[in-house]
Amino acid sequence: MTSSAQVGEGGAPALQVRSLHAGYDKLVVLSGVDLEISRGEWLALLGPNASGKTTLLHCIAGMLVPSAGGIAICGCPLRQDAMGAKRQLGFGCAPEALPGLLTGRQCLEVYAAAKGLAAIDADVLELAGQFAFTDMLDRFVGSYSLGTRQKLAVLLALLGEPALVVLDEAFNGLDPASALVLKRHLRSRVSAGRCAVLLATHALDVVERYSDRAVLLLGGRIARQWSGQELAALRAMPGEGLEAALAAACVGTT
Repeated sequence: MTSSAQVGEGGAPALQVRSLHAGYDKLVVLSGVDLEISRGEWLALLGPNASGKTTLLHCIAGMLVPSAGGIAICGCPLRQDAMGAKRQLGFGCAPEALPGLLTGRQCLEVYAAAKGLAAIDADVLELAGQFAFTDMLDRFVGSYSLGTRQKLAVLLALLGEPALVVLDEAFNGLDPASALVLKRHLRSRVSAGRCAVLLATHALDVVERYSDRAVLLLGGRIARQWSGQELAALRAMPGEGLEAALAAACVGTT
């Protein structure tokens, strides 16, 4: 696996997170998170349940205001230039948050209009075809299964050629054929330097085979990182590989 890592506009990385603190009321979830991703790089965000992965992604998407620290997308600080930052962002919303009274096509059209697009991207419609989603475009989202909603959430995230694609457990509910289509599509975008991908996932096969780096979030902090070389070495190991390394890191034995 190769990566043509590039930086964003003006030489800035696709994503910079600096000393980020966030939580809900008196509950502290993130404590001093630092993270950087370049365009042309796929970073997997790992961690047990309730480790803060979704909270971090919601901060990056502007859905949750952090109590301290900073986030910049392609050099645009989210706090000071939210519109500029979000223009570079493709965020995969939770499938259950999609509007049930709209059709899939209407959702895509609304998102496209919000991003200033004259039409739905051709390659997004092509991906919809590869997902076997085309026949679902004109059906109401309320009639969709979890997997079908997941496909739509991904398609929405990819509209407008975002420089940073942020996905939270995007493979949940997908059938194996659709999951493979998505893995290959994201890998193609990343390898061509079209975007960076930040994927929160428990799917370790995706991490080992498709990601360039991985980080482990524990107790609201980045506790461990694996480089591309380390992931390649884990892939080559017999037996449990990354699963064993991740389990050991979670209990503090590495």
